[in-house]
Amino acid sequence: MPQPEWVEALGEELDRLRAEVIATRGERDARYIRGIITNQRAFEIAGRIALAFSLFPPAWVCGTLMLSTAKILENMELGHNVLHGQWDWMGDPAIHSSTWEWDFLTPADAWKRTHNHQHHTWTNVVGRDRDLGYTILRMSPEQPWHPAHLAQPLVNALLAPVFEWGIALYDLEPDVVLSGGRSPRRLVNDAARLAAKALRQLAKDYLLFPALAGPSAVPCLLGNLCANTVRNIWSHTIIMCGHFPGAVQTFTEEQVQEETRGQWYLRQIQGSANIEGGPLFHILTGNLSHQIEHHLFPDLPSNRYATLAPRVRAICQRYGLPYVTGPLFRQYASTWGRILRYALPNR
Repeated sequence: MPQPEWVEALGEELDRLRAEVIATRGERDARYIRGIITNQRAFEIAGRIALAFSLFPPAWVCGTLMLSTAKILENMELGHNVLHGQWDWMGDPAIHSSTWEWDFLTPADAWKRTHNHQHHTWTNVVGRDRDLGYTILRMSPEQPWHPAHLAQPLVNALLAPVFEWGIALYDLEPDVVLSGGRSPRRLVNDAARLAAKALRQLAKDYLLFPALAGPSAVPCLLGNLCANTVRNIWSHTIIMCGHFPGAVQTFTEEQVQEETRGQWYLRQIQGSANIEGGPLFHILTGNLSHQIEHHLFPDLPSNRYATLAPRVRAICQRYGLPYVTGPLFRQYASTWGRILRYALPNR
């Protein structure tokens, strides 16, 4: 383990980076997020209009592509990041973590509880971070092996196209209820809220807009289904590649006892991975392709991660720390290698 002196020096450097961004947030950042909102809504409106005439195959293709793009932007760059409070400093009630509800099955407050608090506090800590395999995948040798894990490659493949449903059920935390950590009444209340939102989401995409499409109702419904599936596969891919490539480390509860700020920063670096790509790719990932920077600074504006990344990487090189990064295909292959490896018992 690193010596405490330089771990705390690392933490102080990263604190200074964070303070620098906070001090310089301003109109440029506000224009960025408002521009993303404008473009996302334009893609959605254009996609919905095209799908209203989707009896014509070119209209179906264009409408489905535009709606898929809109849903990816809303899910990744807007929903995820707004709910982290990245834009609360603007004081705009329409772009605030306390008021935003996203185009995703999981209610916003359930997501903030399991993701913002539990995952980002206890990143990759076995027994504390439920996102480490989402309670169904074994992603660390410290996690107990069960014969059911032999099926996890198939489970992961099936999870991708229905990712929002898997996350919605996961955020109900039924395993925590069974272990006595939450009351059954709370589970029932949360399930009722999820059901209400799911009904709204299903009615919007599979009843309202197909009905408005008239003769194009069936292809419109199929376009909406395809757009949701594309969004699910994309978000699943980016999230898995940011957390589970082979070089990403996991930790035990003993390792994080009495953890200092510097040690927390160190764990975020060691427990995350970046994905390399161009500016458009980063926007479509919600800048979660800069997963290391996101885990270090989850509430800083996402458009700042690209400029923070080379500075964080330089700090890691100076301290001799791994900075796990690579193109999407390499991170994806490495993630699948991890899934296959831990499907089997420890050697």
